[in-house]
Amino acid sequence: MSFSLLEALPADLEAALSSLRRQLAAFPRVVVAYSGGVDSTLVAALAVEQLAERAVAITGVSPALAPHLRQEAAEQARWLGIAHREIPTAELADPAYASNPSDRCYACKRELHQLLAPIAAAAGAALVLDGVNRDDLDDHRPGLRAAREFGVRSPLAELQIDKAGVRRLSRAMGLPWWDKPAQPCLASRFPYGEPITATGLRRVAAAEDWLRQQGWSEVRVRSQGSAARIELPAARLAAALDAWRDADQRGALVAAFLQLGFTAVALDLEGLVSGKLNRERP
Repeated sequence: MSFSLLEALPADLEAALSSLRRQLAAFPRVVVAYSGGVDSTLVAALAVEQLAERAVAITGVSPALAPHLRQEAAEQARWLGIAHREIPTAELADPAYASNPSDRCYACKRELHQLLAPIAAAAGAALVLDGVNRDDLDDHRPGLRAAREFGVRSPLAELQIDKAGVRRLSRAMGLPWWDKPAQPCLASRFPYGEPITATGLRRVAAAEDWLRQQGWSEVRVRSQGSAARIELPAARLAAALDAWRDADQRGALVAAFLQLGFTAVALDLEGLVSGKLNRERP
Protein backbone atom coordinates (compact mmCIF):
# COMPACT_ATOMS: atom_id res chain seq x y z
CA MET A 1 0.00 0.00 0.00
CA SER A 2 1.20 3.49 -0.82
CA PHE A 3 -0.36 6.56 0.75
CA SER A 4 -0.85 9.50 -1.57
CA LEU A 5 -1.46 12.87 0.04
CA LEU A 6 -5.08 13.94 -0.21
CA GLU A 7 -4.34 17.50 0.86
CA ALA A 8 -1.38 19.87 0.88
CA LEU A 9 0.87 19.96 3.92
CA PRO A 10 2.94 22.81 5.35
CA ALA A 11 6.50 22.67 4.04
CA ASP A 12 8.01 21.66 7.38
CA LEU A 13 5.52 18.81 7.86
CA GLU A 14 5.96 17.59 4.30
CA ALA A 15 9.73 17.53 4.88
CA ALA A 16 9.23 15.61 8.13
CA LEU A 17 7.06 13.05 6.31
CA SER A 18 9.74 12.57 3.65
CA SER A 19 12.37 12.09 6.37
CA LEU A 20 10.14 9.64 8.19
CA ARG A 21 9.65 7.58 5.05
CA ARG A 22 13.39 7.53 4.35
CA GLN A 23 14.17 6.52 7.91
CA LEU A 24 11.70 3.64 7.88
CA ALA A 25 12.80 2.45 4.44
CA ALA A 26 16.37 2.16 5.74
CA PHE A 27 15.42 -0.22 8.55
CA PRO A 28 15.84 -3.93 7.71
CA ARG A 29 12.78 -5.08 9.66
CA VAL A 30 10.58 -3.47 12.30
CA VAL A 31 8.21 -4.45 15.05
CA VAL A 32 5.77 -1.66 15.92
CA ALA A 33 4.52 -1.49 19.51
CA TYR A 34 0.98 -0.84 18.35
CA SER A 35 -1.90 0.25 20.57
CA GLY A 36 -4.26 1.37 17.82
CA GLY A 37 -3.94 5.00 18.89
CA VAL A 38 -3.39 7.64 16.22
CA ASP A 39 0.37 7.84 16.91
CA SER A 40 1.37 4.19 16.74
CA THR A 41 -1.06 3.66 13.84
CA LEU A 42 0.69 6.34 11.80
CA VAL A 43 4.02 4.63 12.44
CA ALA A 44 2.50 1.27 11.48
CA ALA A 45 0.98 2.74 8.30
CA LEU A 46 4.27 4.17 7.08
CA ALA A 47 6.20 1.09 8.18
CA VAL A 48 4.06 -1.23 6.06
CA GLU A 49 4.15 1.26 3.19
CA GLN A 50 7.95 1.23 3.18
CA LEU A 51 8.73 -2.31 4.33
CA ALA A 52 5.69 -4.42 3.37
CA GLU A 53 6.02 -7.88 4.97
CA ARG A 54 9.14 -6.77 6.87
CA ALA A 55 6.90 -4.78 9.23
CA VAL A 56 4.68 -6.26 11.90
CA ALA A 57 2.43 -4.57 14.47
CA ILE A 58 2.09 -6.11 17.93
CA THR A 59 -0.51 -5.21 20.53
CA GLY A 60 -0.05 -6.07 24.19
CA VAL A 61 -3.33 -7.34 25.65
CA SER A 62 -4.28 -7.26 29.33
CA PRO A 63 -7.31 -6.14 31.37
CA ALA A 64 -5.93 -2.57 31.12
CA LEU A 65 -6.77 -2.49 27.40
CA ALA A 66 -10.40 -1.58 26.86
CA PRO A 67 -12.13 -4.26 24.73
CA HIS A 68 -13.37 -1.75 22.15
CA LEU A 69 -9.83 -0.42 21.68
CA ARG A 70 -8.53 -3.94 21.17
CA GLN A 71 -11.15 -4.46 18.46
CA GLU A 72 -10.37 -1.11 16.83
CA ALA A 73 -6.64 -1.87 16.76
CA ALA A 74 -7.28 -5.13 14.92
CA GLU A 75 -9.67 -3.49 12.45
CA GLN A 76 -7.22 -0.67 11.70
CA ALA A 77 -4.37 -3.12 11.17
CA ARG A 78 -6.48 -5.04 8.66
CA TRP A 79 -7.31 -1.79 6.87
CA LEU A 80 -3.60 -0.94 6.65
CA GLY A 81 -2.68 -4.43 5.50
CA ILE A 82 0.03 -4.83 8.12
CA ALA A 83 0.66 -8.17 9.81
CA HIS A 84 -0.77 -7.90 13.31
CA ARG A 85 -0.26 -10.02 16.41
CA GLU A 86 -1.60 -9.82 19.93
CA ILE A 87 0.46 -10.93 22.90
CA PRO A 88 -0.75 -11.28 26.49
CA THR A 89 1.07 -9.13 29.02
CA ALA A 90 1.23 -9.80 32.76
CA GLU A 91 1.94 -6.42 34.31
CA LEU A 92 -0.74 -7.04 36.95
CA ALA A 93 1.51 -9.75 38.44
CA ASP A 94 4.21 -7.14 39.08
CA PRO A 95 3.79 -5.28 42.41
CA ALA A 96 5.62 -2.33 40.85
CA TYR A 97 2.57 -1.96 38.61
CA ALA A 98 -0.31 -3.35 40.67
CA SER A 99 0.46 -1.14 43.70
CA ASN A 100 -0.05 1.84 41.37
CA PRO A 101 2.93 4.07 42.18
CA SER A 102 3.47 7.29 40.24
CA ASP A 103 5.89 5.47 37.91
CA ARG A 104 3.46 2.63 37.23
CA CYS A 105 3.84 3.12 33.47
CA TYR A 106 7.51 2.19 33.71
CA ALA A 107 6.61 -1.30 34.95
CA CYS A 108 3.95 -1.63 32.25
CA LYS A 109 6.27 -0.70 29.38
CA ARG A 110 9.08 -2.82 30.83
CA GLU A 111 6.78 -5.83 30.71
CA LEU A 112 5.78 -5.06 27.12
CA HIS A 113 9.32 -4.52 25.84
CA GLN A 114 10.61 -7.61 27.62
CA LEU A 115 8.17 -9.54 25.46
CA LEU A 116 8.81 -7.61 22.25
CA ALA A 117 12.61 -7.90 22.39
CA PRO A 118 12.80 -11.66 21.69
CA ILE A 119 10.07 -11.38 19.05
CA ALA A 120 12.10 -8.70 17.28
CA ALA A 121 15.26 -10.80 17.55
CA ALA A 122 13.53 -13.86 16.12
CA ALA A 123 12.24 -11.76 13.21
CA GLY A 124 15.80 -11.13 12.07
CA ALA A 125 17.21 -8.41 14.30
CA ALA A 126 14.15 -6.21 13.77
CA LEU A 127 14.02 -2.79 15.40
CA VAL A 128 11.20 -2.09 17.83
CA LEU A 129 9.41 1.19 17.12
CA ASP A 130 6.81 3.01 19.20
CA GLY A 131 4.43 5.91 18.59
CA VAL A 132 5.91 8.40 21.04
CA ASN A 133 5.59 11.91 19.61
CA ARG A 134 7.37 15.16 20.41
CA ASP A 135 4.72 16.31 22.92
CA ASP A 136 5.12 13.13 24.96
CA LEU A 137 8.68 14.09 25.85
CA ASP A 138 7.40 17.02 27.91
CA ASP A 139 4.77 14.97 29.77
CA HIS A 140 5.01 12.64 32.77
CA ARG A 141 5.80 9.45 30.86
CA PRO A 142 7.77 6.95 32.99
CA GLY A 143 7.32 4.38 30.23
CA LEU A 144 9.79 6.30 28.08
CA ARG A 145 12.59 5.17 30.38
CA ALA A 146 11.72 1.52 29.83
CA ALA A 147 11.65 2.05 26.07
CA ARG A 148 15.11 3.63 26.15
CA GLU A 149 16.47 0.76 28.24
CA PHE A 150 15.38 -1.70 25.54
CA GLY A 151 16.67 0.38 22.63
CA VAL A 152 13.21 1.19 21.26
CA ARG A 153 13.15 3.86 18.54
CA SER A 154 10.58 6.67 18.47
CA PRO A 155 10.63 7.97 14.88
CA LEU A 156 7.94 10.60 15.43
CA ALA A 157 9.74 12.16 18.38
CA GLU A 158 13.11 11.86 16.66
CA LEU A 159 11.79 13.98 13.79
CA GLN A 160 10.08 16.47 16.13
CA ILE A 161 6.57 15.54 14.98
CA ASP A 162 4.05 16.54 17.64
CA LYS A 163 0.48 15.39 18.21
CA ALA A 164 -1.00 18.05 15.95
CA GLY A 165 1.44 17.00 13.24
CA VAL A 166 0.48 13.35 13.66
CA ARG A 167 -3.18 14.19 13.15
CA ARG A 168 -2.46 16.44 10.17
CA LEU A 169 -0.32 13.76 8.50
CA SER A 170 -2.89 11.06 9.20
CA ARG A 171 -5.68 13.14 7.69
CA ALA A 172 -3.61 14.02 4.62
CA MET A 173 -2.80 10.33 4.10
CA GLY A 174 -6.49 9.40 4.29
CA LEU A 175 -6.36 7.46 7.56
CA PRO A 176 -10.01 7.41 8.72
CA TRP A 177 -9.12 7.62 12.42
CA TRP A 178 -6.98 10.78 12.19
CA ASP A 179 -9.18 12.54 14.77
CA LYS A 180 -9.53 9.56 17.12
CA PRO A 181 -9.54 10.82 20.72
CA ALA A 182 -6.62 9.94 22.96
CA GLN A 183 -7.44 6.81 24.95
CA PRO A 184 -4.94 6.11 27.73
CA CYS A 185 -5.03 2.67 29.32
CA LEU A 186 -7.66 1.88 31.92
CA ALA A 187 -5.10 1.93 34.74
CA SER A 188 -5.02 5.71 34.33
CA ARG A 189 -8.52 5.84 35.84
CA PHE A 190 -7.20 5.01 39.32
CA PRO A 191 -5.48 7.56 41.61
CA TYR A 192 -1.89 6.76 42.48
CA GLY A 193 -1.72 4.44 45.47
CA GLU A 194 -5.06 2.78 44.81
CA PRO A 195 -4.24 -0.82 43.78
CA ILE A 196 -4.84 -1.88 40.21
CA THR A 197 -6.80 -5.13 39.91
CA ALA A 198 -8.31 -7.01 37.00
CA THR A 199 -11.72 -6.66 38.63
CA GLY A 200 -11.37 -2.91 38.95
CA LEU A 201 -10.18 -2.52 35.38
CA ARG A 202 -13.08 -4.54 34.02
CA ARG A 203 -15.56 -2.54 36.09
CA VAL A 204 -14.26 0.74 34.70
CA ALA A 205 -14.27 -0.67 31.15
CA ALA A 206 -17.88 -1.80 31.55
CA ALA A 207 -18.96 1.58 32.93
CA GLU A 208 -17.35 3.47 30.06
CA ASP A 209 -18.85 1.05 27.56
CA TRP A 210 -22.31 1.64 29.03
CA LEU A 211 -21.87 5.39 28.64
CA ARG A 212 -20.65 5.03 25.06
CA GLN A 213 -23.76 3.01 24.27
CA GLN A 214 -25.80 5.98 25.52
CA GLY A 215 -24.05 8.26 23.04
CA TRP A 216 -21.20 9.68 25.13
CA SER A 217 -18.40 8.81 22.73
CA GLU A 218 -15.52 10.48 24.61
CA VAL A 219 -15.61 9.65 28.29
CA ARG A 220 -13.53 8.64 31.30
CA VAL A 221 -14.83 6.92 34.43
CA ARG A 222 -12.41 7.68 37.24
CA SER A 223 -12.49 5.15 40.06
CA GLN A 224 -11.95 6.46 43.58
CA GLY A 225 -12.37 3.58 45.96
CA SER A 226 -15.89 2.38 45.39
CA ALA A 227 -17.09 5.66 43.86
CA ALA A 228 -17.13 6.59 40.18
CA ARG A 229 -16.51 10.06 38.76
CA ILE A 230 -17.56 10.63 35.15
CA GLU A 231 -15.48 12.96 33.00
CA LEU A 232 -16.87 14.27 29.72
CA PRO A 233 -15.46 16.97 27.43
CA ALA A 234 -16.31 20.42 28.82
CA ALA A 235 -18.37 21.15 25.70
CA ARG A 236 -20.67 18.19 26.55
CA LEU A 237 -21.28 19.06 30.20
CA ALA A 238 -24.39 21.13 29.55
CA ALA A 239 -25.89 18.29 27.52
CA ALA A 240 -25.06 15.81 30.27
CA LEU A 241 -26.60 17.97 32.99
CA ASP A 242 -29.70 18.42 30.86
CA ALA A 243 -29.96 14.69 30.12
CA TRP A 244 -29.47 13.57 33.70
CA ARG A 245 -31.92 16.12 35.04
CA ASP A 246 -34.47 13.64 33.71
CA ALA A 247 -35.25 11.22 36.53
CA ASP A 248 -35.51 8.17 34.26
CA GLN A 249 -32.16 8.79 32.53
CA ARG A 250 -30.45 9.59 35.80
CA GLY A 251 -31.95 6.53 37.43
CA ALA A 252 -30.77 4.29 34.59
CA LEU A 253 -27.25 5.65 34.94
CA VAL A 254 -27.12 5.18 38.69
CA ALA A 255 -28.65 1.70 38.49
CA ALA A 256 -26.12 0.60 35.85
CA PHE A 257 -23.18 1.80 37.92
CA LEU A 258 -24.49 0.28 41.14
CA GLN A 259 -24.95 -3.01 39.35
CA LEU A 260 -21.31 -2.89 38.30
CA GLY A 261 -20.24 -2.56 41.93
CA PHE A 262 -19.83 1.18 42.39
CA THR A 263 -21.50 2.66 45.47
CA ALA A 264 -21.76 6.24 44.21
CA VAL A 265 -21.52 8.09 40.91
CA ALA A 266 -20.77 11.76 40.19
CA LEU A 267 -20.14 14.06 37.24
CA ASP A 268 -16.88 16.02 37.24
CA LEU A 269 -17.88 19.63 36.55
CA GLU A 270 -14.41 20.56 35.32
CA GLY A 271 -14.77 18.16 32.43
CA LEU A 272 -12.37 15.72 30.85
CA VAL A 273 -8.76 16.77 31.39
CA SER A 274 -6.03 14.43 30.17
CA GLY A 275 -3.58 13.53 32.92
CA LYS A 276 -5.76 15.01 35.66
CA LEU A 277 -4.65 12.40 38.18
CA ASN A 278 -1.08 13.61 37.82
CA ARG A 279 -2.11 16.51 40.03
CA GLU A 280 -1.99 14.01 42.85
CA ARG A 281 1.43 12.71 41.91
CA PRO A 282 3.88 12.85 44.82
